Amino acid sequence: MIGAIVLILFLFAINQGLFSSFSKKHKWFSKKLMNSLFLYHIFFFLVYYTYATFNRSDSKSYFGRPQGGNSWLEYFGTSTTFIDFISWPFINVLGFNYEMMMVLFAWFGYIGFVYAYMFFRENIPIKIKVFKNFDLLMLTLFLPNMHFWTASLGKGAPIFMGLMMFAYAIKNPKSRFMTLILGSALVYFIRPHVFLFVAVGTVLGYMTGQEKISFGRKLLIYVGMIGGLIIVQDQILGVAGLEDSENLVSDFENFSQGRSQKLDNAGSGVSMTSYPLPLKLFTFWFRPLFFDAPGILGLIVSAENLIYLLLFFKILKKDFISFLKKSPVSVKMSLVVFFLSSFAMTFLMSNLGIIMRQKSMVMYFLFFVIYYYLAQKKYDRIVKLRRRRKKILDGRDLVS
Repeated sequence: MIGAIVLILFLFAINQGLFSSFSKKHKWFSKKLMNSLFLYHIFFFLVYYTYATFNRSDSKSYFGRPQGGNSWLEYFGTSTTFIDFISWPFINVLGFNYEMMMVLFAWFGYIGFVYAYMFFRENIPIKIKVFKNFDLLMLTLFLPNMHFWTASLGKGAPIFMGLMMFAYAIKNPKSRFMTLILGSALVYFIRPHVFLFVAVGTVLGYMTGQEKISFGRKLLIYVGMIGGLIIVQDQILGVAGLEDSENLVSDFENFSQGRSQKLDNAGSGVSMTSYPLPLKLFTFWFRPLFFDAPGILGLIVSAENLIYLLLFFKILKKDFISFLKKSPVSVKMSLVVFFLSSFAMTFLMSNLGIIMRQKSMVMYFLFFVIYYYLAQKKYDRIVKLRRRRKKILDGRDLVS
Protein backbone atom coordinates (compact mmCIF):
# COMPACT_ATOMS: atom_id res chain seq x y z
CA MET A 1 0.00 0.00 0.00
CA ILE A 2 3.02 2.28 0.42
CA GLY A 3 3.51 2.29 -3.35
CA ALA A 4 -0.12 3.38 -3.80
CA ILE A 5 0.32 6.26 -1.34
CA VAL A 6 3.49 7.45 -3.12
CA LEU A 7 1.67 7.25 -6.47
CA ILE A 8 -1.25 9.29 -5.12
CA LEU A 9 1.17 12.04 -4.06
CA PHE A 10 2.93 11.89 -7.44
CA LEU A 11 -0.37 12.15 -9.34
CA PHE A 12 -1.45 15.02 -7.09
CA ALA A 13 1.69 16.88 -8.18
CA ILE A 14 0.94 16.14 -11.84
CA ASN A 15 -2.55 17.52 -11.30
CA GLN A 16 -1.12 20.88 -10.26
CA GLY A 17 0.76 21.16 -13.55
CA LEU A 18 -2.37 20.28 -15.51
CA PHE A 19 -4.41 22.79 -13.52
CA SER A 20 -1.91 25.57 -14.26
CA SER A 21 -2.26 24.83 -17.98
CA PHE A 22 -6.07 24.78 -17.81
CA SER A 23 -6.14 27.99 -15.76
CA LYS A 24 -4.28 29.82 -18.53
CA LYS A 25 -6.94 28.75 -21.03
CA HIS A 26 -9.96 29.29 -18.77
CA LYS A 27 -10.04 32.10 -16.21
CA TRP A 28 -12.96 30.43 -14.43
CA PHE A 29 -11.02 27.21 -13.78
CA SER A 30 -10.96 26.47 -10.03
CA LYS A 31 -7.86 24.65 -8.74
CA LYS A 32 -9.35 24.53 -5.25
CA LEU A 33 -12.49 22.80 -6.48
CA MET A 34 -10.52 20.29 -8.56
CA ASN A 35 -8.20 19.46 -5.66
CA SER A 36 -11.23 18.87 -3.44
CA LEU A 37 -12.68 16.66 -6.16
CA PHE A 38 -9.43 14.69 -6.30
CA LEU A 39 -9.53 13.94 -2.57
CA TYR A 40 -13.19 12.98 -2.91
CA HIS A 41 -12.38 10.60 -5.78
CA ILE A 42 -9.48 9.05 -3.87
CA PHE A 43 -11.92 8.35 -1.04
CA PHE A 44 -13.98 6.29 -3.49
CA PHE A 45 -10.85 4.48 -4.61
CA LEU A 46 -10.49 3.39 -0.98
CA VAL A 47 -14.17 2.42 -0.85
CA TYR A 48 -13.89 0.36 -4.04
CA TYR A 49 -10.60 -1.19 -2.94
CA THR A 50 -12.22 -2.29 0.33
CA TYR A 51 -15.22 -3.60 -1.58
CA ALA A 52 -12.99 -5.55 -3.99
CA THR A 53 -11.03 -7.05 -1.08
CA PHE A 54 -14.10 -8.83 0.26
CA ASN A 55 -16.10 -9.34 -2.96
CA ARG A 56 -15.60 -10.63 -6.47
CA SER A 57 -14.14 -7.89 -8.66
CA ASP A 58 -13.10 -7.79 -12.31
CA SER A 59 -10.19 -5.57 -11.28
CA LYS A 60 -8.30 -8.66 -10.06
CA SER A 61 -8.62 -10.30 -13.48
CA TYR A 62 -7.52 -7.09 -15.18
CA PHE A 63 -4.38 -7.11 -13.01
CA GLY A 64 -3.62 -10.79 -13.56
CA ARG A 65 -4.05 -11.11 -17.33
CA PRO A 66 -1.26 -8.77 -18.51
CA GLN A 67 1.26 -10.73 -16.45
CA GLY A 68 0.79 -13.84 -18.57
CA GLY A 69 1.81 -12.41 -21.93
CA ASN A 70 5.23 -12.29 -23.55
CA SER A 71 4.99 -8.96 -25.35
CA TRP A 72 3.08 -5.69 -25.13
CA LEU A 73 1.76 -5.73 -28.70
CA GLU A 74 -0.04 -9.05 -28.28
CA TYR A 75 -2.55 -7.18 -26.10
CA PHE A 76 -3.29 -4.48 -28.66
CA GLY A 77 -6.95 -4.72 -29.63
CA THR A 78 -10.42 -3.55 -28.66
CA SER A 79 -12.61 -4.05 -25.58
CA THR A 80 -11.08 -5.92 -22.60
CA THR A 81 -7.84 -6.54 -24.51
CA PHE A 82 -7.16 -2.82 -24.76
CA ILE A 83 -7.35 -2.40 -20.97
CA ASP A 84 -4.70 -5.11 -20.71
CA PHE A 85 -2.69 -3.22 -23.34
CA ILE A 86 -2.80 -0.04 -21.22
CA SER A 87 -1.87 -1.97 -18.08
CA TRP A 88 0.98 -4.08 -19.50
CA PRO A 89 3.88 -1.55 -19.33
CA PHE A 90 2.91 -0.33 -15.86
CA ILE A 91 2.77 -3.87 -14.48
CA ASN A 92 5.60 -5.53 -16.39
CA VAL A 93 8.04 -2.63 -16.91
CA LEU A 94 7.39 -0.21 -14.04
CA GLY A 95 6.47 -2.96 -11.57
CA PHE A 96 3.14 -1.56 -10.41
CA ASN A 97 1.34 -3.80 -7.93
CA TYR A 98 -2.44 -4.26 -7.71
CA GLU A 99 -3.00 -1.26 -5.40
CA MET A 100 -0.93 1.02 -7.64
CA MET A 101 -2.86 -0.05 -10.73
CA MET A 102 -6.11 0.68 -8.92
CA VAL A 103 -4.82 4.16 -8.07
CA LEU A 104 -3.66 4.77 -11.65
CA PHE A 105 -7.03 3.88 -13.14
CA ALA A 106 -8.84 5.83 -10.43
CA TRP A 107 -6.78 8.82 -11.60
CA PHE A 108 -7.93 8.19 -15.17
CA GLY A 109 -11.50 8.38 -13.88
CA TYR A 110 -10.69 11.59 -12.00
CA ILE A 111 -9.28 13.22 -15.15
CA GLY A 112 -12.64 12.39 -16.72
CA PHE A 113 -14.30 14.52 -14.04
CA VAL A 114 -11.87 17.38 -14.69
CA TYR A 115 -12.82 17.38 -18.38
CA ALA A 116 -16.51 17.03 -17.45
CA TYR A 117 -16.15 20.14 -15.28
CA MET A 118 -14.59 22.07 -18.16
CA PHE A 119 -17.18 20.76 -20.64
CA PHE A 120 -20.05 21.94 -18.42
CA ARG A 121 -18.49 25.19 -17.21
CA GLU A 122 -17.29 26.38 -20.61
CA ASN A 123 -20.66 25.84 -22.27
CA ILE A 124 -22.85 26.90 -19.31
CA PRO A 125 -21.48 29.88 -17.35
CA ILE A 126 -24.75 30.41 -15.44
CA LYS A 127 -25.12 28.90 -11.97
CA ILE A 128 -28.25 26.85 -11.38
CA LYS A 129 -29.77 25.86 -8.06
CA VAL A 130 -31.90 22.71 -7.81
CA PHE A 131 -33.87 21.30 -4.89
CA LYS A 132 -33.82 24.89 -3.50
CA ASN A 133 -30.22 25.04 -2.23
CA PHE A 134 -28.00 22.72 -4.30
CA ASP A 135 -25.69 23.99 -7.02
CA LEU A 136 -26.38 21.71 -9.98
CA LEU A 137 -22.77 21.64 -11.20
CA MET A 138 -21.47 20.71 -7.75
CA LEU A 139 -24.20 18.08 -7.37
CA THR A 140 -23.29 16.59 -10.74
CA LEU A 141 -19.56 16.50 -10.04
CA PHE A 142 -19.90 14.85 -6.62
CA LEU A 143 -22.45 12.11 -7.35
CA PRO A 144 -21.16 9.05 -5.41
CA ASN A 145 -22.14 6.32 -7.88
CA MET A 146 -20.24 8.05 -10.69
CA HIS A 147 -17.07 8.11 -8.61
CA PHE A 148 -17.45 4.55 -7.35
CA TRP A 149 -17.54 3.01 -10.82
CA THR A 150 -14.69 5.16 -12.16
CA ALA A 151 -12.25 4.53 -9.28
CA SER A 152 -10.88 1.09 -10.11
CA LEU A 153 -8.89 -0.95 -12.61
CA GLY A 154 -11.22 -1.73 -15.51
CA LYS A 155 -13.07 -0.18 -18.45
CA GLY A 156 -15.18 2.33 -16.53
CA ALA A 157 -12.48 4.88 -15.66
CA PRO A 158 -10.66 5.22 -19.01
CA ILE A 159 -13.79 5.25 -21.16
CA PHE A 160 -15.35 7.93 -18.98
CA MET A 161 -12.14 9.92 -19.37
CA GLY A 162 -12.25 9.41 -23.15
CA LEU A 163 -15.89 10.49 -23.43
CA MET A 164 -15.38 13.66 -21.40
CA MET A 165 -12.17 14.53 -23.28
CA PHE A 166 -14.09 14.17 -26.53
CA ALA A 167 -17.05 16.25 -25.27
CA TYR A 168 -14.70 19.05 -24.17
CA ALA A 169 -12.53 18.99 -27.31
CA ILE A 170 -15.30 18.91 -29.90
CA LYS A 171 -16.19 22.56 -29.19
CA ASN A 172 -12.87 23.69 -30.72
CA PRO A 173 -11.51 20.67 -32.61
CA LYS A 174 -8.63 22.53 -34.28
CA SER A 175 -7.09 23.94 -31.10
CA ARG A 176 -7.86 20.77 -29.10
CA PHE A 177 -6.98 18.27 -31.81
CA MET A 178 -4.75 16.01 -29.68
CA THR A 179 -7.32 15.86 -26.89
CA LEU A 180 -9.98 15.00 -29.46
CA ILE A 181 -7.87 12.23 -31.00
CA LEU A 182 -6.91 10.73 -27.63
CA GLY A 183 -10.50 10.83 -26.38
CA SER A 184 -11.81 9.26 -29.60
CA ALA A 185 -9.16 6.52 -29.49
CA LEU A 186 -9.96 5.62 -25.89
CA VAL A 187 -13.69 5.38 -26.62
CA TYR A 188 -13.20 3.37 -29.80
CA PHE A 189 -10.66 0.86 -28.45
CA ILE A 190 -12.54 0.29 -25.19
CA ARG A 191 -16.10 0.21 -26.55
CA PRO A 192 -16.30 0.46 -30.36
CA HIS A 193 -20.11 0.61 -30.37
CA VAL A 194 -20.05 3.66 -28.06
CA PHE A 195 -17.72 5.35 -30.54
CA LEU A 196 -20.44 4.76 -33.14
CA PHE A 197 -22.98 6.60 -30.98
CA VAL A 198 -20.56 9.46 -30.30
CA ALA A 199 -19.74 9.86 -34.00
CA VAL A 200 -23.40 9.83 -35.06
CA GLY A 201 -24.31 12.26 -32.28
CA THR A 202 -21.53 14.64 -33.30
CA VAL A 203 -22.48 14.63 -36.98
CA LEU A 204 -26.18 15.15 -36.24
CA GLY A 205 -25.32 17.89 -33.75
CA TYR A 206 -23.24 19.80 -36.29
CA MET A 207 -25.91 19.32 -38.97
CA THR A 208 -28.73 20.72 -36.82
CA GLY A 209 -27.02 23.06 -34.33
CA GLN A 210 -27.96 26.74 -34.36
CA GLU A 211 -24.44 28.19 -34.20
CA LYS A 212 -22.80 29.73 -37.23
CA ILE A 213 -19.97 27.29 -37.86
CA SER A 214 -17.43 27.71 -40.64
CA PHE A 215 -17.57 25.34 -43.57
CA GLY A 216 -14.01 24.19 -42.88
CA ARG A 217 -14.83 23.22 -39.30
CA LYS A 218 -17.96 21.34 -40.36
CA LEU A 219 -16.04 19.56 -43.11
CA LEU A 220 -13.35 18.52 -40.62
CA ILE A 221 -15.97 17.01 -38.31
CA TYR A 222 -17.95 15.28 -41.06
CA VAL A 223 -14.91 13.77 -42.76
CA GLY A 224 -13.35 12.76 -39.44
CA MET A 225 -16.43 11.14 -37.93
CA ILE A 226 -17.99 9.57 -41.04
CA GLY A 227 -14.61 8.50 -42.42
CA GLY A 228 -13.71 6.99 -39.07
CA LEU A 229 -16.94 5.00 -38.95
CA ILE A 230 -16.36 3.61 -42.44
CA ILE A 231 -12.82 2.54 -41.53
CA VAL A 232 -13.80 0.80 -38.28
CA GLN A 233 -17.26 -0.50 -39.19
CA ASP A 234 -16.15 -4.16 -39.12
CA GLN A 235 -14.66 -3.79 -35.65
CA ILE A 236 -17.84 -2.13 -34.37
CA LEU A 237 -20.07 -4.86 -35.79
CA GLY A 238 -17.57 -7.45 -34.57
CA VAL A 239 -18.47 -6.59 -30.96
CA ALA A 240 -21.73 -8.45 -31.54
CA GLY A 241 -20.32 -10.89 -34.11
CA LEU A 242 -22.22 -9.13 -36.92
CA GLU A 243 -19.35 -8.23 -39.25
CA ASP A 244 -20.47 -10.85 -41.81
CA SER A 245 -24.20 -10.42 -41.23
CA GLU A 246 -26.59 -10.22 -44.17
CA ASN A 247 -29.53 -9.15 -41.98
CA LEU A 248 -28.29 -6.80 -39.26
CA VAL A 249 -31.69 -6.21 -37.63
CA SER A 250 -32.55 -9.88 -37.25
CA ASP A 251 -29.04 -10.92 -36.17
CA PHE A 252 -28.83 -8.09 -33.64
CA GLU A 253 -32.16 -9.16 -32.13
CA ASN A 254 -30.85 -12.72 -31.75
CA PHE A 255 -27.58 -11.46 -30.22
CA SER A 256 -29.32 -9.12 -27.76
CA GLN A 257 -31.78 -11.82 -26.69
CA GLY A 258 -28.99 -14.29 -26.01
CA ARG A 259 -26.94 -11.67 -24.14
CA SER A 260 -29.94 -10.65 -22.07
CA GLN A 261 -30.68 -14.25 -21.06
CA LYS A 262 -27.07 -14.75 -19.92
CA LEU A 263 -27.17 -11.61 -17.78
CA ASP A 264 -30.54 -12.64 -16.37
CA ASN A 265 -28.73 -15.48 -14.61
CA ALA A 266 -25.88 -13.32 -13.29
CA GLY A 267 -27.35 -12.60 -9.86
CA SER A 268 -29.43 -9.43 -9.73
CA GLY A 269 -31.37 -10.01 -12.92
CA VAL A 270 -34.46 -8.18 -14.11
CA SER A 271 -36.41 -9.82 -16.90
CA MET A 272 -36.38 -6.94 -19.41
CA THR A 273 -36.90 -9.02 -22.54
CA SER A 274 -40.67 -8.61 -22.50
CA TYR A 275 -40.61 -4.96 -21.35
CA PRO A 276 -41.92 -2.27 -23.72
CA LEU A 277 -39.20 0.18 -24.80
CA PRO A 278 -40.20 3.03 -22.42
CA LEU A 279 -39.99 0.66 -19.45
CA LYS A 280 -36.64 -0.69 -20.66
CA LEU A 281 -35.28 2.84 -20.83
CA PHE A 282 -36.69 3.68 -17.39
CA THR A 283 -35.01 0.58 -15.97
CA PHE A 284 -31.66 1.47 -17.50
CA TRP A 285 -31.77 5.12 -16.41
CA PHE A 286 -33.39 4.99 -12.97
CA ARG A 287 -33.25 1.48 -11.50
CA PRO A 288 -32.54 0.09 -9.05
CA LEU A 289 -34.90 2.11 -6.90
CA PHE A 290 -35.53 1.30 -3.26
CA PHE A 291 -38.05 -1.48 -3.98
CA ASP A 292 -35.59 -3.59 -6.03
CA ALA A 293 -32.19 -2.54 -4.65
CA PRO A 294 -29.65 -5.42 -4.58
CA GLY A 295 -27.99 -5.09 -1.15
CA ILE A 296 -26.54 -2.09 0.69
CA LEU A 297 -24.77 -0.79 -2.42
CA GLY A 298 -28.10 -0.96 -4.25
CA LEU A 299 -29.76 1.18 -1.58
CA ILE A 300 -27.09 3.86 -1.94
CA VAL A 301 -27.44 3.76 -5.71
CA SER A 302 -31.23 3.96 -5.35
CA ALA A 303 -30.92 7.29 -3.54
CA GLU A 304 -28.79 8.61 -6.40
CA ASN A 305 -31.18 7.21 -8.99
CA LEU A 306 -33.96 9.14 -7.28
CA ILE A 307 -31.94 12.32 -7.86
CA TYR A 308 -31.59 11.36 -11.55
CA LEU A 309 -35.34 10.87 -11.77
CA LEU A 310 -36.15 14.20 -10.10
CA LEU A 311 -33.71 15.98 -12.43
CA PHE A 312 -35.25 14.23 -15.45
CA PHE A 313 -38.68 15.54 -14.45
CA LYS A 314 -37.33 19.08 -14.90
CA ILE A 315 -37.15 18.67 -18.69
CA LEU A 316 -40.61 17.12 -19.02
CA LYS A 317 -42.00 20.52 -19.98
CA LYS A 318 -43.90 21.80 -23.01
CA ASP A 319 -41.11 24.18 -23.98
CA PHE A 320 -38.39 21.51 -23.99
CA ILE A 321 -39.03 20.61 -27.65
CA SER A 322 -38.80 24.23 -28.75
CA PHE A 323 -35.61 24.53 -26.68
CA LEU A 324 -34.12 21.54 -28.53
CA LYS A 325 -34.89 23.07 -31.92
CA LYS A 326 -32.90 26.17 -31.01
CA SER A 327 -30.21 24.41 -28.98
CA PRO A 328 -26.50 24.41 -29.91
CA VAL A 329 -24.33 21.54 -31.18
CA SER A 330 -23.22 20.46 -27.71
CA VAL A 331 -26.79 19.89 -26.49
CA LYS A 332 -27.95 17.98 -29.57
CA MET A 333 -24.79 15.89 -29.63
CA SER A 334 -25.19 15.04 -25.93
CA LEU A 335 -28.83 14.07 -26.33
CA VAL A 336 -28.18 11.84 -29.35
CA VAL A 337 -25.24 10.10 -27.67
CA PHE A 338 -27.32 9.57 -24.53
CA PHE A 339 -30.37 8.17 -26.31
CA LEU A 340 -28.49 5.98 -28.79
CA SER A 341 -26.33 4.48 -26.04
CA SER A 342 -29.36 3.94 -23.79
CA PHE A 343 -31.38 2.42 -26.60
CA ALA A 344 -28.65 -0.10 -27.49
CA MET A 345 -27.87 -1.03 -23.90
CA THR A 346 -31.49 -1.67 -22.95
CA PHE A 347 -31.43 -4.60 -25.37
CA LEU A 348 -28.24 -6.00 -23.86
CA MET A 349 -28.56 -5.32 -20.12
CA SER A 350 -30.84 -7.28 -17.79
CA ASN A 351 -28.72 -7.28 -14.65
CA LEU A 352 -29.02 -4.42 -12.17
CA GLY A 353 -25.39 -4.68 -11.08
CA ILE A 354 -24.17 -4.30 -14.65
CA ILE A 355 -26.70 -1.55 -15.35
CA MET A 356 -25.40 0.47 -12.38
CA ARG A 357 -21.89 0.26 -13.80
CA GLN A 358 -22.62 0.73 -17.51
CA LYS A 359 -24.85 3.78 -17.31
CA SER A 360 -22.14 5.82 -15.56
CA MET A 361 -20.62 6.23 -19.05
CA VAL A 362 -23.52 8.19 -20.50
CA MET A 363 -25.51 9.83 -17.69
CA TYR A 364 -23.34 12.95 -17.79
CA PHE A 365 -24.64 13.66 -21.28
CA LEU A 366 -28.19 13.73 -19.88
CA PHE A 367 -27.08 15.95 -16.99
CA PHE A 368 -25.54 18.36 -19.50
CA VAL A 369 -28.82 18.64 -21.44
CA ILE A 370 -30.80 19.21 -18.23
CA TYR A 371 -28.30 21.78 -16.99
CA TYR A 372 -28.27 23.67 -20.30
CA TYR A 373 -32.08 23.70 -20.47
CA LEU A 374 -32.41 25.12 -16.94
CA ALA A 375 -29.65 27.67 -17.61
CA GLN A 376 -31.34 28.79 -20.84
CA LYS A 377 -34.64 29.30 -19.00
CA LYS A 378 -32.89 31.34 -16.31
CA TYR A 379 -31.09 33.41 -18.95
CA ASP A 380 -34.36 34.08 -20.80
CA ARG A 381 -35.94 35.26 -17.53
CA ILE A 382 -33.01 37.59 -16.88
CA VAL A 383 -33.28 39.07 -20.38
CA LYS A 384 -37.04 39.66 -19.96
CA LEU A 385 -36.50 41.39 -16.62
CA ARG A 386 -33.83 43.64 -18.10
CA ARG A 387 -36.12 44.60 -20.98
CA ARG A 388 -38.94 45.43 -18.58
CA ARG A 389 -36.66 47.56 -16.43
CA LYS A 390 -35.36 49.33 -19.54
CA LYS A 391 -38.93 50.10 -20.65
CA ILE A 392 -39.80 51.45 -17.19
CA LEU A 393 -36.67 53.63 -17.12
CA ASP A 394 -37.29 54.86 -20.66
CA GLY A 395 -40.86 55.73 -19.68
CA ARG A 396 -39.66 57.72 -16.68
CA ASP A 397 -37.21 59.63 -18.84
CA LEU A 398 -40.03 60.59 -21.23
CA VAL A 399 -42.23 61.79 -18.36
CA SER A 400 -39.44 63.86 -16.85
